[in-house]
Amino acid sequence: QALGVLNGINGAVTGFVALVAGISLLVGGIGIMNIMLVAVTERTREIGVRKALGATDGDILGQFVLEALAVSLVGGLIGVAGAAGIVMLVGAIAGIAAPISWLAVTLALVFASAIGIGFGIYPARRAALLLPIEALRYE
Repeated sequence: QALGVLNGINGAVTGFVALVAGISLLVGGIGIMNIMLVAVTERTREIGVRKALGATDGDILGQFVLEALAVSLVGGLIGVAGAAGIVMLVGAIAGIAAPISWLAVTLALVFASAIGIGFGIYPARRAALLLPIEALRYE
């Protein structure tokens, strides 16, 4: 019976951690989207010049999606490094070997990339659909 209670507590804690992780991913994605929307706004004239000189919508879209991917990967690498540091610190304090799972590291970077691309598409599409004349007129 005590084992059942412990399993129930473990399940609740796991669910709570998953909820916090999901909210963190959502907040991080919204942050990336806001950063990219600001970048599009600040570079509206540049986008207009590039389009006037022959850049296609796909060129502009690709540029901003790659920028969002870069931002999210840098954030993912910082997060993985921080998590690895915490794991090693806790392992050293507890006096146990705390291995770092390369699968977990890979999954973290894949999720960071997916979040960056997913939340970067809207600002990139917005940049790509700007009309050159409107973008050049923007102040």
